[in-house]
Parts: sequence; C-alpha cells; structure tokens
Amino acid sequence: MKTLSLRVSRAAARARVARLSGNRLRLIAAGALCVGASLLTSGCSSVGAASGAAAGVASGLVTSNPAVAIGVGIAVQAATDEVVGRYMRSMHKDQQDLIAALAGAMPVGETRPWSVKHTLPIENGHGEVRVTRAFGSALALCKEFVFSVKDGDGPNAPQAWFTASACQQDKGWKWASAEPAVERWGNLQ
Repeated sequence: MKTLSLRVSRAAARARVARLSGNRLRLIAAGALCVGASLLTSGCSSVGAASGAAAGVASGLVTSNPAVAIGVGIAVQAATDEVVGRYMRSMHKDQQDLIAALAGAMPVGETRPWSVKHTLPIENGHGEVRVTRAFGSALALCKEFVFSVKDGDGPNAPQAWFTASACQQDKGWKWASAEPAVERWGNLQ
C-alpha cells in the first residue's frame, strides 16, 4: 500500500512540476510577446491598442480564460491611452508655456527663435515667434503672435505658421488660445 501511495505521490509531484513549467513557459512567452509588441509600435496613438492586445494575449495564455483576457486587454488599453495622453499634454504644455513666455517678454514686431528639448526625445520642437499685437483689458494684458514649427533641423526644413495669443497672469505669461478641434497644429495640438 505504501508503495502505491508513494508512486501516486511521485506522479502527482511530476504533474505539478510539469504544470508549473508550462505556466513559466507561458509567462516567458507572454513577456516576450509584450516586449515585441512594444518594440514594434511606431506611434504614440497605437501604444494603447498594442499593449492592450499584448496583455490580453498574455492573460489568455496564462489563465486559459478568454473573458479574463478580454477584460485585461481592455483595461490595459484604457490605462495606457490615459497615461500616454497625459504625457503628451504635459509635453505640449511645456512648448506652449515657453512660447507664451517668449511672446510676453517681446515688444510688438520682434521675432525670436524658440526651442524645447525634453529628456525623452519626444515632442521636441523649434521655430520662431513674432509678436503682432499687444492689447489690454480690465482683466489682463495680452499679446497676439504668430509662431512657426519647423519640421526638421536642416536649413531648408519646411515650417508651418500658426496664430495664438498669450495673457499675463500672476505666475507669468500663459497660453490663452483654445485648443483646435482639428489636427492643423501638428505637434502642438
């Protein structure tokens, strides 16, 4: 009787080890899939979808439950989209604050270069700012300006010009133009 139970225990232990090895293999495959999907995504707008798909596939491999995989995939996509959106808004705010501060310090008619370099090489920008008009009201002193965004670093790099305004607040000059609903501003939207 002892021999039979010992054989059963050994067989059960082998089955557990095989299951654990299978789960580890699944986790390694899921991790490789996630890393591969992250490396293959080319733009920030596709990061959420790719990470959600990778997390869903990885969850499906580990749990073997498609409902859990779909739920995890949707949650990861939503969280990633929110984080990327917040980061991009922060990068745009840096550019807008710099341009507004430059325009606030300039007299009407003056032109100056602007440039933003972030720690990560994302949303770096450069161009020129030209103040076109200064006006005041009982609420604030404001300036209208045009600014360019150069697409590249070469001398013949194309540049697009946009109009905006900034107003003086307690903490300095701030961007006062509403964000456009169309993609005409490129990286400043």
